[in-house]
Amino acid sequence: MSSQTYSISDLSRELDITTRTIRFYEEQGMLSPQRRGQERVYSARDKVSLKLILRGKRIGFSLAECRELIDLYDPSGNQKQLTCLMDKIAERRAQLREQLLDIHQMQLELDTAQERCEQALADLRMSEA
Repeated sequence: MSSQTYSISDLSRELDITTRTIRFYEEQGMLSPQRRGQERVYSARDKVSLKLILRGKRIGFSLAECRELIDLYDPSGNQKQLTCLMDKIAERRAQLREQLLDIHQMQLELDTAQERCEQALADLRMSEA
């Protein structure tokens, strides 16, 4: 891992997130910057962790799941981390398949409700004529 360091504003700019978001993840114990006086100094590992958190959130992982993946980081090899990530991806895909089925079922129910409403309105119009 690189020895490059980043300020909070560097990470904010580079990852297009607010400094408040970065501080939130720090408060959650998911980032651990060094301090130089009042300044936070983030390591390359912090940057990778932040990228993992943001990617995880985009694909629907909870903060706890993101934390679990970060905690599995091992500089000598990341097989555990990758295996866990693959398992979580499979779980997320299964959840999305279920949601798609639920959405499809809901669309069918909405179609049926709409058809009934349209028929009832047509019947009302016929009886008023």
